[in-house]
Amino acid sequence: MPKTTKKKPVKKSAKKPANTSKAPDFASMLVKPVMEKRVQTARLKTKGDVIASLMIEGFGAVPVVDGAGTLVGIVSEHDLLAAMDDGHTLGELTAADVMTGNPYSVRPETTLGTLVHVLRASDLVRVPVVDAKDRLIGIIARRDILRTYLGSRSPRKK
Repeated sequence: MPKTTKKKPVKKSAKKPANTSKAPDFASMLVKPVMEKRVQTARLKTKGDVIASLMIEGFGAVPVVDGAGTLVGIVSEHDLLAAMDDGHTLGELTAADVMTGNPYSVRPETTLGTLVHVLRASDLVRVPVVDAKDRLIGIIARRDILRTYLGSRSPRKK
């Protein structure tokens, strides 16, 4: 009679319980903790060469605010280069002359997923962040989002 061998029971691997302490997924993270809170701003009468100097020291766009800190416009590198290309001297122009009025802005409670979609659809590089009264409270750029994305990923197992 042939000898029968018993098969060892196959152990089913237990599913690992969900990690409830996991960081929120990237798309649901909010703008507020990612935005840059220290923003160099201009006023309507700020000269173009001063704005260019601010850009060199900081961001590639400078929000324009009124006396109450309300966002009224933004001057980008593109705006200044266009003025130069048109033959203007930056020292003779003001923010009011070259700014984009009523710029697109977001609130601090906007999700990064929403902002990524907006940036991609609009070709914007950076966006001012305003409070409920449209006062400037920060700015967020594509690089801030990418830095946050890279930091939110869990370390890879080797």
